[in-house]
Amino acid sequence: MLIIDCPFCGSRGHDEFTYGGDAGLSRPNPNADVTEFVDYVYFRDNPRGMHNEYWHHVVGCRQWLQVIRDTRSHEIHAVAAASASAVGDTA
Repeated sequence: MLIIDCPFCGSRGHDEFTYGGDAGLSRPNPNADVTEFVDYVYFRDNPRGMHNEYWHHVVGCRQWLQVIRDTRSHEIHAVAAASASAVGDTA
């Protein structure tokens, strides 16, 4: 089980959270070509290593968080409120 250090509730098991996707993606401009939207919705990288993700604390404070997680080991390196500035460099 992953343990996520919620900045609002403290350490909690990942079963209290819902994965919200890649926090590094930018939505295409509303006037963008349909192929850009198709790429945005259906074609995603499957990164190996450090990854910036959104997680929603649905069973606790209901806040959205940004989590830096290593996809190889599932080790969590940083957690911050999603409304805060960048959590860390994922490179």
